[in-house]
Amino acid sequence: QVQLVESGGGLVQAGGSLRLSCAASGRPFSSLAMGWFRQAPGKERAFVAAINRSGGSTYAVDSVKGRFTISRDNAKNTVYLQMNSLKPEDTAVYYCAAAMAYGLRWNSLRSYDYWGQGTQVTVSS
Repeated sequence: QVQLVESGGGLVQAGGSLRLSCAASGRPFSSLAMGWFRQAPGKERAFVAAINRSGGSTYAVDSVKGRFTISRDNAKNTVYLQMNSLKPEDTAVYYCAAAMAYGLRWNSLRSYDYWGQGTQVTVSS
């Protein structure tokens, strides 16, 4: 069993920055591929970014490329999402997710086995 705990959400003005963190426990962190998803009110949960086990490969949805950066520190069992140039449309609950399988579809919710409780990000205009 893997436990994921997100932190770092909050209220920020448009153009501002936030860094989300997700601390993992329960399995060797380097055995897990990690992803971030978000869910806005009235919308389905959607892929934001993902990172492979070594941190050498990252993936992101087009709408956040150039603004958001996913990274991980395997020594600290933590994955991060640095969010810059935030826009009101980035407002959502952000979820951390962990996947055990290899060869997964990075942007599919079904690829991920474990989920955090979510952290709220609100961007005011």
